[in-house]
Amino acid sequence: MANMNIKKGDTVVVIAGKDSGKVAEVLACYPKDNRVTVKGVNVVTKHNKPRSAQDKGGIAKVEGKIDASNVQLVCPVCGKATRVAHKEVDGKNVRVCKKCNATIDGAKKATKSTAKTEEKAPKATSTKSTTKTTKEAK
Repeated sequence: MANMNIKKGDTVVVIAGKDSGKVAEVLACYPKDNRVTVKGVNVVTKHNKPRSAQDKGGIAKVEGKIDASNVQLVCPVCGKATRVAHKEVDGKNVRVCKKCNATIDGAKKATKSTAKTEEKAPKATSTKSTTKTTKEAK
């Protein structure tokens, strides 16, 4: 059992197999098997037998597991497929992009929070400037 560098919710690119080149989100990880389930990749047909009188059977399309070595993590900062390094930052072990040295863990949350604060600040200054111009015009 190896240490997996991929977690649920990560964006990955498939580098081997029939779906190679696809970029999608990881739905589930299975570290004991070293396998992952990726949205829209390795879609298989599953035949469901009805288990009760009310239950309907049928054929369903379901994502199958693929080996974790067949996917590569996409860095949320630089947007490139990258290998992963592990470093200790502020007392926590985090995953780091090998290409741009950006932390992968928490990068999604940090970009969202900074984007919200950047959007609020210019709006506040623009409303003040418009009120000043209307007063000066009168």
